[in-house]
Amino acid sequence: MRDFHVPGRSEVYATNGMCATSHPLAANVAIDILKRGGNAMDAAIAGAVLLGICEPQMTGIGGDCFVLFSPSGSEEILSLNGSGRAPTAANAEDLRSSGLTAIPLTGPEAVTVPGAIDAFCHLLDAHGKIGLDAVLQPAIHYAEEGVPVAPRVAFDWADKADTLQGVARHHYLRNDQPLKTGDVFRSPGQAEVLRRIARHGREAFYAGEVADDMITALSERGGKHSAEDFAQARCTWTDPVVSPYVDVELVEHPPNGQGATANLLLNILSHFDLQALDPLGSQRVHLEAEATKLAYDARNRFIADPDHVTALNHMLSPATARNLANLIDPKRAMPSAAALTESVHKDTVYITVVDRDRMAVSLIYSIYHGFGSGIASEKFGILLQNRGAGFTLQRGHPNEYGPGKRPMHTIIPGMLRRNGRVDMPFGVMGGAYQPTGHARLVSNLVDFSMDLQQAFDAPRAFTDAGVLKLERGFSDSVYQELADLGHTIESPHAPLGGAQAIRILEGGVLEAASDSRKDGCALGY
Repeated sequence: MRDFHVPGRSEVYATNGMCATSHPLAANVAIDILKRGGNAMDAAIAGAVLLGICEPQMTGIGGDCFVLFSPSGSEEILSLNGSGRAPTAANAEDLRSSGLTAIPLTGPEAVTVPGAIDAFCHLLDAHGKIGLDAVLQPAIHYAEEGVPVAPRVAFDWADKADTLQGVARHHYLRNDQPLKTGDVFRSPGQAEVLRRIARHGREAFYAGEVADDMITALSERGGKHSAEDFAQARCTWTDPVVSPYVDVELVEHPPNGQGATANLLLNILSHFDLQALDPLGSQRVHLEAEATKLAYDARNRFIADPDHVTALNHMLSPATARNLANLIDPKRAMPSAAALTESVHKDTVYITVVDRDRMAVSLIYSIYHGFGSGIASEKFGILLQNRGAGFTLQRGHPNEYGPGKRPMHTIIPGMLRRNGRVDMPFGVMGGAYQPTGHARLVSNLVDFSMDLQQAFDAPRAFTDAGVLKLERGFSDSVYQELADLGHTIESPHAPLGGAQAIRILEGGVLEAASDSRKDGCALGY
C-alpha cells in the first residue's frame, strides 16, 4: 500500500469494464463505448483513433499497430500484425549507391504504407459489436471540434516540431510555432477521412482521393510508392511468443515487432536471484543493463519481417539465455553492443481495455519518431510514419530494406498469463526501451511484489548506445556504485516511456494503473 502522505496515485478498481491509456479523453471515450454496448475491441479502437488527435506527435492514421487480445469466454491470446510494408520499388542498393548508410528519418524512403487502418477495420469486422461507424464517431467529433493540448503533449510538441516539413507545418503548427498547453488542436481533414472510412470502410483510405493525397505527398519528394502498394496493404494473423518467468507467462507479439527481446531479457535475468536484491539498488540496475545489452544485440541480428526471420527459436531457447547469462560479470560493465544503423525512438501510444465479458485488448499504435517522417498529405493532413527507418542498409541482413518488406518495429503490446488464465494486458511505451520496460515491470510485480501503480512509478534505467540512463529517483550512492562498475551515467532529457495495465483479478474485479509520466489515466465503471 502506498504512503498516503506522499503525492501519488491509487490503482483504479471496477467490475464492468476498464480502460487505461495515455490521455483522459481517450479513456473516457473507451468507457462510453463500453456503456453503449460495445465490447473491448470497439472501445480500444475508438480510444486509439482518438489518441491520434489527442497526441498527434505520437500516433495517427498514417501509422501502424500491433494487437494482442483474448476473446470473451476464452483464455486464448490472439495476435494481429497491423504493420505496413515498404513500396514494391524499394531498393537498398540504390540507396547505398547514393552514399547512404542508413534510411533518412525524414525522407520518403522512411515511409512505409500505413497499416493501422486496415487492421482496425479487420478487427472490428471480425471481433467488434457496434460497427465501424459508431466506433469512429468520437474521433470524428474531436477532430472537428478540437482537443485542448495536454501538458506532456505540449512538451513533446515543442521538442519535435522541427521534424515537420512543407504542408505539415500548416497542419500541425500555429503561426509556425508549436501548440502549447491549453491550445485547441483541430484536424478537419482527418475528420473527413474518418467520415469516409466510417461510410465505406478501408477502401476509403487505401484507394481514391485519400490514398492519392498521401501518394502525391511522397512522390513530390522522390518517393516510389504506388497506388497498388496502398491498395494491397493487409494485416496478418500471427502466433504470440510465450515464455515463463517465475509463476507467470509473458506473452509478446512476434516479429517484426521486438517483443521477443523482452522474453529473452527475462530468460537471461531468470539465472540471477533478483528477489534477494534491493529493487532500487545498483546491483539490480547493473544486471538488468547487462542483460539488456545482450538481448538487444540478439534483437539487432535476428528480428525482421517475419517472412525473413530464421533464428527466432535459437533466440528464445533456454540454452541461449543460459549462455548469455554466463557472459555477465556482476562486478563490471561490458562494452555495449555495436551501434545500429537501424533507428530507434520513443514515440508511441498504448491503450488497454477489458470489458464485462472479460475480452482483453492490448493495443499499441505509432507513427514512430515524433511527428513521424514530418511529411503530411496536403488536403487531409495525414502525417506519415517513418517506420522504414527501422530497416538496415546492411547487405544480406534479414532486416535489409527491400520491396514489400516490413521493418523491425519497436512497438510491442504485452500480456501476462498466470495458471493458464489471462492475468494482465499491459504496455510500456518508449521505443527501444520497451522490452526493458516490459521486463522491469514484470520483475517489479513478480520479484518484488510491488503494487501495480508502485511498479509503474518506480524509477527506471536503460542502457542505450553506451550510456546508462537513470531517471531521477535513484539515490546518489546508486549513481556512484554504477559508475564504479564502469557504466557511463546520464540523466535523460525526458522520462523513460510510459505504462498502462489492467489486472483481471480472480474475484471478478478489475484493477488498473496508469503511468504518471504521461497525461493519461485509468477509468472504469
